[in-house]
Amino acid sequence: MEGIRRILCLVDGEHYLPVTKSALDTLDNIEHNEIVAAIFIGGTEKLRVISEAEIAEKLGKNVHFGPDHHKIPYDLIEEKIIEYNADMLMDLSDEPIVDYSKRFNIANIALSCGILYEGPDFKFSPPIIHDILEKPSLKILGTGKRIGKTAVSAYAARIIDKNNYNPCVIAMGRGGPEEPEIVRGDEMEITPQFLMEQSDKGIHAASDHWEDALMSRILTIGCRRCGGGMAGEVFITNMTKGAELANEVDADFVIVEGSGAAIPPVKTDKHIVLVGANQPLINIERFFGPFRIGLADLVVITMCEMPMATPEKVEDIEKFIKKINPEATVISTVFRPKPLEDLEGKNILFATTAPESVKDLLIEYLEVNFSCKVVGTTPYLSNRPLLQKDIEKHIDEVDVMLTELKAAAVDVATKDALEAGLEVVYCDNIPIVIHGTDELLSQAILNVVDDAIGSFNDK
Repeated sequence: MEGIRRILCLVDGEHYLPVTKSALDTLDNIEHNEIVAAIFIGGTEKLRVISEAEIAEKLGKNVHFGPDHHKIPYDLIEEKIIEYNADMLMDLSDEPIVDYSKRFNIANIALSCGILYEGPDFKFSPPIIHDILEKPSLKILGTGKRIGKTAVSAYAARIIDKNNYNPCVIAMGRGGPEEPEIVRGDEMEITPQFLMEQSDKGIHAASDHWEDALMSRILTIGCRRCGGGMAGEVFITNMTKGAELANEVDADFVIVEGSGAAIPPVKTDKHIVLVGANQPLINIERFFGPFRIGLADLVVITMCEMPMATPEKVEDIEKFIKKINPEATVISTVFRPKPLEDLEGKNILFATTAPESVKDLLIEYLEVNFSCKVVGTTPYLSNRPLLQKDIEKHIDEVDVMLTELKAAAVDVATKDALEAGLEVVYCDNIPIVIHGTDELLSQAILNVVDDAIGSFNDK
């Protein structure tokens, strides 16, 4: 028999109380529903009574009130969800008490508490998370696409491995394998020719787990996913199978890596959340940005430089994160390229997903730090036709194709370069801390790892 669904209702004073009571009774009379209480979230237009006791009596339910009848009591909503162990938050209010932004604020509270938030024509569900892992773990997720999640994941994996925690990575990507795939980055030599062989077999050899394996040289498990909901749920993924594999492999700690804004459906002990300073502020501060930020033990803000973000915008993001999640460590960073091979004295064509606006900055960094000459760049790793045009334009002028391992890096950039007799060198992206030393980020990551191990051992 289906269990009882405990429902907490939001009501307002813009409806006549008999109408609200009728709605509550209708909901309460549905089999398996139990209205545990109502929360009055504002409005007095239709109220003929102002006594809280009278309102509760006329509605026939326990009704809770915030300190100000003209403001939505967000803290009270969270408090009562927990107190009543509610399964669902049902919204029976309407404008002008709530609008789109306020409803998203309420949705963030409900989803953070792990419950459904529903109204007459909407329903927001927290992502389904499966408790599979039998080892301590952390999850790396982001507030959007192209904010450097794989780069930070690879960086974190190297730090964790270097400090002898023996990690593995489970990554899910939109080009991942049909069945979870183990790549022994700790054992195999991943050359451009090898990746071309994988690509010729129909494998997406620039998928995130290949990048993790190449950049971090640890065991990775590649998975796939399709679709991404507003709160991070995916439509299909085989990541749960990947988690089962992680239980079996020779690894003592598991790093679970998200994809875009999608959240891995595997429960972990701790969370690292990436926020792109290049993102519109509304995507960070509204919708389900606060939900993701609220999960974090460590927040890494990326791309914290002009022209992607002004210092004022970065400061605003830092303040917002501290307001939403005051317990989280917050570190702001920029990315810089790091070739995996020596480029001294060579002429370079650099293929990247970084925007055109930072081209000159990256060129200067490569030339100063790696003693090479950047003859040309292309920001079109994610656009195969434009990437090919840029390669054709510069291919006779360069010795080396330097490329990030993303998108069309193998089936276009590597393929065309090898066919032209060029050397192919892959490039990592390193997060650089803008306020403090890089050890600050390394130590923050290790702190999350230690906390994850502590949480796992306390289960």
